[in-house]
Amino acid sequence: MADFNKNLWAPWRMEYIRSLGDQAEEEGCFLCRYWEHPERDGENRVIWRTKSTFVVMNRFPYTNGHLVIAHARHKGDFVDLNEDELADITRAIRDGVTILREILSPHGFNIGYNIGQCAGAGLPEHLHAHVVPRWSGDTNFMAVIGDSRVVPDSLDALCAQLVKTAQAAGLRP
Repeated sequence: MADFNKNLWAPWRMEYIRSLGDQAEEEGCFLCRYWEHPERDGENRVIWRTKSTFVVMNRFPYTNGHLVIAHARHKGDFVDLNEDELADITRAIRDGVTILREILSPHGFNIGYNIGQCAGAGLPEHLHAHVVPRWSGDTNFMAVIGDSRVVPDSLDALCAQLVKTAQAAGLRP
């Protein structure tokens, strides 16, 4: 039987959530800024855009290749999106998985949405999905015990590879 009286603490997670709240208050929504400034896609690590969705590398990745797929509109729930927007984000998730498979050869993926702050959304007002590549045996103690994550590749190097692959797939001009 599981012992639920033992706790594993991950203080870095709350620090991250609070930092997003502080940033949102000071500078507005970072996803909206990314959408409104396509000329800064390289700096913001935006991999590609569609008419209503964009794919960006997560600046605080859980694993190598962690992508965030967001809508252009600042809406926090599925009910606020129309059918075309829902289809667009689903296609972007599919294409993100396809490209990550080609580049990184993961064994699987975690794909999901955190809707509402209590569900873990660091930016609850702007709906976005996480695509997290996974490998057998990749879960380790570093995030909890060492207050660190092991990400085995440079964000910039992987971003360049993702952009190149997205262009080859016709997802980016």
